[in-house]
Amino acid sequence: MLHSLALTNSRAYVATLVFVLGGIALPQICHLVPQGGPTWLPIYFFTLVAAYKCGLGVGLLTAVATPLVNALLFGMPAPVALPVILVKSVLLALAAAWAARLTGRAALWTVALVVLAYQVVGSLFEWAWTGSVALALQDFRIGVPGMLLQAVGGWFVVNHINRS
Repeated sequence: MLHSLALTNSRAYVATLVFVLGGIALPQICHLVPQGGPTWLPIYFFTLVAAYKCGLGVGLLTAVATPLVNALLFGMPAPVALPVILVKSVLLALAAAWAARLTGRAALWTVALVVLAYQVVGSLFEWAWTGSVALALQDFRIGVPGMLLQAVGGWFVVNHINRS
């Protein structure tokens, strides 16, 4: 079952901590291979799961904390990239929480639409922010494996947590 944990509930902060820790570990693993970050887009994965499984509050906290903590601890994402990554993360949290609330479940097609929606809107923001179409389309040029991982992996993880 999908939940919407209120930020007045201490479980929301425990869940956020778990998702942020995952959002720190997964990028570090992906960055062990060349172009691992831009290819696998790992910084977004736990935001998707957090928002889908625990609701908007936990999703937004994860969306903001994950890139900021990664930048502070590891210098990645680079400060120049933070605004775009933060906007995309927030868009993902909004889309995932909305889809979960609307459907009440995590169907693969719904999760895939969430990933596509945040990427399209986020890329439009990135184009406006940077003025570069090439940068804005980078996730669609080399990040397709990451988008597939988010859709299929996010669907699997949310449903696995639901069964546990």
